Formats: sequence, C-alpha cells, structure tokens
Amino acid sequence: MTMGFKLFKKTLIVFLVLAVAAAGFYFLYMRPRRVTPILMYHAVRDDRSSTLNVTPENFSRQMAFLRESGYSVISLDDLVRHIRKGRRFVPGAVVITFDDGYEDNYFHAFPVLKKYDMPATIFLITGYTGTRKGYMKWDQVRAMMKSNIDFGGHTMNDVYLPSLEDDGRLWEEIYGCREDILRNAGGEAGYFCYPIGGFNERVKNTVKKAGYKGACTTNRGDDRFNRDVYELKRIKVTNSDMNKPLHFRAKLSGYYNLFRSVKSGE
Repeated sequence: MTMGFKLFKKTLIVFLVLAVAAAGFYFLYMRPRRVTPILMYHAVRDDRSSTLNVTPENFSRQMAFLRESGYSVISLDDLVRHIRKGRRFVPGAVVITFDDGYEDNYFHAFPVLKKYDMPATIFLITGYTGTRKGYMKWDQVRAMMKSNIDFGGHTMNDVYLPSLEDDGRLWEEIYGCREDILRNAGGEAGYFCYPIGGFNERVKNTVKKAGYKGACTTNRGDDRFNRDVYELKRIKVTNSDMNKPLHFRAKLSGYYNLFRSVKSGE
C-alpha cells in the first residue's frame, strides 16, 4: 500500500466522520428547533425615526421578495393549527403580523397585501381604534376583514400587562378588546399580542380564559421554539433588511430564534 493511498484513506475517513457528525448535528439538534418565521411590523410610513417603522417602498420590496423567492404566506391561524399537530416548521412558509393598528397599515400595507393575495394579522389597541389620530377607523377594519386580513387583540389601552395588579383591570384589557372587535367589526379576535411582548403565567392564563386561541410576543419567555402557542416568538422586520439580503434570508430561514438571546417574559 503506497504512502499516497494511506493518506487518501485517512483523509476519506476523516471526511466521512465529519460528514456524519455534521449530519447528526443538523438532524438531531438544528432541524427539531426550526420554526416557521412570524414577521412583526408596526407602522408602514415614511418615517425613519424609529426602527419599528418600515417605509411603504421597503414594505413593498419585502413582499415582492417573498413572492419572487417562492415563500408562501400563511395565516397565523393556519400556523397555530400546524403547531397543535406538532409541526412548528412549515417548509417555505412565513406569517405576517402588525402591532397597534396604525392607519398607515390600511393605506400602505393593505394594497400590497391584496396585490399578492397575502394574509396577515393586525393586533389592535381597540381603545385607540376610531378615536385617536393615526390609528385605524372601524370601517377600515371591516373592509380589511373582507380581504384576508385577521384582527386580534392588543389590549384596550396599550398597557404593559405584568404591571397590572388588579385582576379586574387585567381582564378588562385582555377580554375587553376582544369584545370591542366583535361589537365594532363583527369579527372574532382569535389571537392576542402582549404589548412590548411582556407577559407572565397570570397574564397568559387570562388570555386563555378570555377565549383566544394563541398569543404572540417578541423574543420573550422560556419557549424559544414556539412549542407553546400562547408565547409565539416573532421577528422584527426593519428598513435595513432589504439592504442586507443575507440577513433577511436568515430571518426567514426558520433558525433565527436559535441564535438570538431570549428575554424574560416580564
């Protein structure tokens, strides 16, 4: 046996060992932790003063990117049904959500979503809906409901829920906004979103009692991989994402939660 063949044999063995180790790491560790990305938006406006705002131009580019890259946008309700069946990752799928219920969602995001026939969920601060400048009106909510847009609760007054010590007030903020949506828009609010992502077991149990099928947070809580439908982690989308295609693809990969630090629920 020549020296060259021995070296080749050793190299092949090392390569095979590394390949088996890499495959084991992927299938036993990485793949079970992959989740369907839930994107989080707030305002869609020409205002770069906050990282929570995305310009109409960039929002349109992001939705076009999803369509052209072959992603399938599914509803939050569809995703929760998959999770309850044990499928936290739906290949090629992504969910779109908006917080607060800004009126620019109606003027700038809604036409783009309709163009691509994409569903989305908007979490309303119902005490601001139809009463505060810059927030949606109820007739706009009703119009969007007819075109594949779902609405969920985000409290009545944008309250940080873990700070509420009174159970009656907590119930009013959580259940009251669900009643508001039913009374003013005629639709069921199936899902809830914790303001600033803050929650604890008491808050989560109140959301369940109020009849919501699930709830979204940011990157807070103990469940990093969306096993618990009442603390679904989401991914903030920013203006800069379209200038960093690899970064945006990383957010859409399903592995993003694996590499970011999780904050406590409160």
